[in-house]
Amino acid sequence: MIAPIRLFVEAPLEAGAEVTPSPGQAHYLGAVMRRGAGDALRLFNGTDGEFLARIASLRRGHASLVVERQLRPQAAEPDLWLVFALLKRDATDLLVRQATELGVAALHPIFTERTNAARVNVARLAAIATEAAEQSERLTVPMVHPPRRLGDLLATWPAERTLFAAFERRSAPAIAPTAKPAALLIGPEGGFTEAELDALARHTSVAPVSLGPRVLRAETAALAGLVLLLAPRPG
Repeated sequence: MIAPIRLFVEAPLEAGAEVTPSPGQAHYLGAVMRRGAGDALRLFNGTDGEFLARIASLRRGHASLVVERQLRPQAAEPDLWLVFALLKRDATDLLVRQATELGVAALHPIFTERTNAARVNVARLAAIATEAAEQSERLTVPMVHPPRRLGDLLATWPAERTLFAAFERRSAPAIAPTAKPAALLIGPEGGFTEAELDALARHTSVAPVSLGPRVLRAETAALAGLVLLLAPRPG
């Protein structure tokens, strides 16, 4: 039996609804996955849960899907953001994919004094996050925000959300699981400058944390920190 494909769609989902996927999704169903009328697939939109649907019609660049029944209701997911200094393209792509698989709710790329990237295609990162959400069977797709300067991000940071900042070679408490709204901050490969460290130290929502004694690559640090923050709390 062929496992049903999962697609993220913008349309409301309920039994009996007709959904028109994007031309790219129609091409994927027909030309890439070789599906046809009558084949089953799963749909989710981030709010209504996951539904079983079938292809009603499929031709070049266009498809019509009929929703049959709900498979899973929408469920609460971790309210954890990832704030990360942009890396080189391949490393950033991998980080977005794996952070999505782990369950982050939002991705905030930033520019720092030592950021090793000049620009980023946000639409491409959003597409990577969508594909990762479809593959990993989560019920939402994380929001990918446009990149901002670190100072601008800190100036508008919500006071109720703790920003756990992973610092290298600095004394700080070990990172621990949390169920409260939070975010993980990962700096560039060259680390934060002294001025940036001072700005972070002055911010009331920033909590320095340690990821252990080793110096980690930025993408490794991000994934290690996310796993630790998302781990079940003891007791």
